[in-house]
Amino acid sequence: MPLPKPSVAREPLHTRTIKVESFIREDGLWDLEAELIDVKSYDFPIRDGQIHKAGDPVHHMHLRITIDSDFTITDALAVYDAAPYGQNCSSIAGAYAQLVGLNLLKQFRQRVKERLARSAGCTHLSELAQVLPTAAVQTMAGRRRSSGESEIHRTDRQPFHLDGCHALRLNGPVVKEFYPVWYRPDAPARDS
Repeated sequence: MPLPKPSVAREPLHTRTIKVESFIREDGLWDLEAELIDVKSYDFPIRDGQIHKAGDPVHHMHLRITIDSDFTITDALAVYDAAPYGQNCSSIAGAYAQLVGLNLLKQFRQRVKERLARSAGCTHLSELAQVLPTAAVQTMAGRRRSSGESEIHRTDRQPFHLDGCHALRLNGPVVKEFYPVWYRPDAPARDS
């Protein structure tokens, strides 16, 4: 369902688009390619009397990671198509090789902040990296279904996605119905 129409007239200012695509590779690994584009709906002045035109990207960057079946990053590459300060922005792209070795399911977002916060990275690329764990989970969900590795009936270890969001909390109705072996009616709410 879309948002209801606003009750007050308004004018568009900024659009951020984030897109993530995933791919299975011939070598058995997976690529996730993330893209961020920021555009303004108005012209504005930039350096040396130049004008940045409405609709032209202010930021346009790409981040590709390669992961193995355990969600560990084996390769990472960042590139820029547009950045407000050109080479001064894009020169940090190589720093995103520091994602190699991180696991998307094991404190990934915190590790990105530790390695690439503030001037050690690019705000926009680091924000883009934050969407990768959930995109990877969606990627692997299809693989598990097609290979018969469904975790609904497993009893040897709790599926990693349980207790990861409100709907999949251990004391909730979804877990009770679809993952009854992991249902815990007295489980405390998790806040992190």
